[in-house]
Amino acid sequence: MAKNKALKEVLDWVVVIVIAIALALIINKLVIYKVSPPTASMENTIMVDDKVITYRLAYLFSKPERGDIVVFQAPDTPEEDYIKRVIGLPGETVEVIDGVVYIDGEPLEEDYQKEPMEGSFGPYEVPEGSYFMMGDNRNISWDARFWTNKFVEKDKIRGKAILKYPDFDWLY
Repeated sequence: MAKNKALKEVLDWVVVIVIAIALALIINKLVIYKVSPPTASMENTIMVDDKVITYRLAYLFSKPERGDIVVFQAPDTPEEDYIKRVIGLPGETVEVIDGVVYIDGEPLEEDYQKEPMEGSFGPYEVPEGSYFMMGDNRNISWDARFWTNKFVEKDKIRGKAILKYPDFDWLY
């Protein structure tokens, strides 16, 4: 009888562990997405090798907003994922004049840039259902200003950044 009780206890634990692993895999595949930026294009907001957790369902019932940091399929190289900030929304005109971003002729207040941006670009009219993305480290960021396909369609956005944490490689 003690043998049957021990076997039942072991089987109960095996079931719990299998369910936990299955749930973790499902959550990782369908709900969250972990990325690590390979370049300094988002510094000082996100540093190279920081880990970023993105929420895949963030835009299921809503739309991206200006200032959101998102992970998306790169317009010119769909096999790559980029992480950038949403700057231009559908229907808006984005222009950079002497390093200042203008949305529909109004200067955009941006306190997240690493340093003042150089140059002038645009204007770019954002099509419906698409977004204009830029990195926070504008002087080195390979972003919408330089892409052949300037805009990111909503269905190419993989998720919204919700949490960043440093690389803890130094611990081990």
